[in-house]
Amino acid sequence: MNKINIVPLGGVRENGKNMYVVEVDELIFVLDCGLLYPENELLGIDVVIPDFTYLEENKNRIAGVFLTHGHEDAVGALPYFLENIDVPIFGTELTIELAKLAVKETGLSPKFDGFHVINEKTAIEFENVVVKFFRTTHSIPDSVGICIQTTEGSVVYTGDFKFDHSASEMYRTDFSKITEIGSGGVLALLSDSSDAESPVENVSDLRVTEEMVDTFNNADGRVIVACIASNILRLQQIFDAAYQTKRKIFMTGTKLVEVVDVAIKLGKLVLPSRDVLVTQENLDKFAPDELIILETGQSGDPMEALQRMAKNKHKQINIVEGDLVYITTTPSISMEKIVAKTKNLLYRADATVKEISEAFKVSGHATPNDLKLMINLLQPKYFIPVQGEYRLQAAHAQLANEVGVPFKNIFIPGKGDVIEYKDGRMRMAGQVPAGNVLIDGIGVGDIGNIVLRDRKLLADNGIFVAVITISRRQGKILSGPEIISRGFVYMKASEDLIKNSAEIARKVVEDNLKNKDFEWATLKQEIRDSLSRYLFEETKRRPVILPIIMEASNYSKK
Repeated sequence: MNKINIVPLGGVRENGKNMYVVEVDELIFVLDCGLLYPENELLGIDVVIPDFTYLEENKNRIAGVFLTHGHEDAVGALPYFLENIDVPIFGTELTIELAKLAVKETGLSPKFDGFHVINEKTAIEFENVVVKFFRTTHSIPDSVGICIQTTEGSVVYTGDFKFDHSASEMYRTDFSKITEIGSGGVLALLSDSSDAESPVENVSDLRVTEEMVDTFNNADGRVIVACIASNILRLQQIFDAAYQTKRKIFMTGTKLVEVVDVAIKLGKLVLPSRDVLVTQENLDKFAPDELIILETGQSGDPMEALQRMAKNKHKQINIVEGDLVYITTTPSISMEKIVAKTKNLLYRADATVKEISEAFKVSGHATPNDLKLMINLLQPKYFIPVQGEYRLQAAHAQLANEVGVPFKNIFIPGKGDVIEYKDGRMRMAGQVPAGNVLIDGIGVGDIGNIVLRDRKLLADNGIFVAVITISRRQGKILSGPEIISRGFVYMKASEDLIKNSAEIARKVVEDNLKNKDFEWATLKQEIRDSLSRYLFEETKRRPVILPIIMEASNYSKK
């Protein structure tokens, strides 16, 4: 009898950063290794990845990392994972190539060569465990779900998926394989919850292409299309619609070009014509109504790039009057404010804006009816909603109950929660280390809550610096206090505040200098406390206060 633990290290109570651990006896199977792009409150942070502490402590037990698809929320954290953990990586052909690109971009783990290509027919045998795969429909080809067969039944992870009965062969779901897995007995199902609250069904991808053709035909000037670089399905639709409307495509950014090159090389993206793509040098040869500018941005979302275009700060393309900006992504709720700001800037730059989501529901994730169908096909004994914020997990749990899974067999975990199957029963059984690791430039995990708090204070209230030079031997101030304010008050209009602050800092220093054995830390803290009280009384704001005390060791007055 296998002992089984299921531990989400990411991807629960959040949108992205998928990483799930399935332990079968002594073996650890890692499902996906994704990142999350930060929201506004994480000032200056580039990406967020899972905490790998538990896996680093148990790396000798890891059988491998098994990837469902090539989006950043499934493969983006691999470069950081592979820095300290050398284990095999399994994924479909396109997924592996995109994972290699992710590793190449960071420059981390350049010598790693443990990538293994699988397909939906692959079965990988381990002791008492067989790992199998089944094809799913998503917004990128080569997407698969993962089935870990044990003596107690299968643990199935869907990855990101939806059902589209008119999907092309490259994107088609393998319903027979899913049904076969369900017939064999599913112990636990981990299923995508991203669209569990959607009141509207997704439209067919064929309908999306028709909508794009209409949009391109009716545009009088350039069409600037915004989408995600790794959304291969959307790229294919854009290429097809451009060809049908006799327009040429210019792709901005190196990341987009790399993704497209890989997808074309593998036959996962088909150019309807060799000359549908043009270079920047050839743009002047075409009239505006013959061009499509394809913008995907450099950090997971094109909105920032569109804002630069609207401000005439883009390196390649800027907005001109008559442009139509066509947003073909479906932004999450957390992005609505950014999208609104972007649209405002675009309108001010004399462009018009159209969102594909205004016409119909477009998503790569399953809506409630699809979610219930997946549960019915697999018939799991236990159900674990993943990939989504808590309200989405809860909505998915309700859907599972509606199709027959009792609430006692449904678990809504947080990061690090251990769901244990032992003695014929599944239950919550403690926690392992888990959380967010923040990436800022080349720094991995060196930005914590204190640094973020200081950044927020600086952003909200600015900085207030007091610079003083003293002589401990003479017991007096040699120069200063000089007060410097940035982002707090305009110094020329706040002369009394600056003068009084200098006097407060002077008094604190002079009081401490009466004792030649004073502590530097105590002196600085007293300056902070005194200035903080005064500035809050006067302004009701709390800037970051930075005392800079310099000691002159050999000072002689001339």
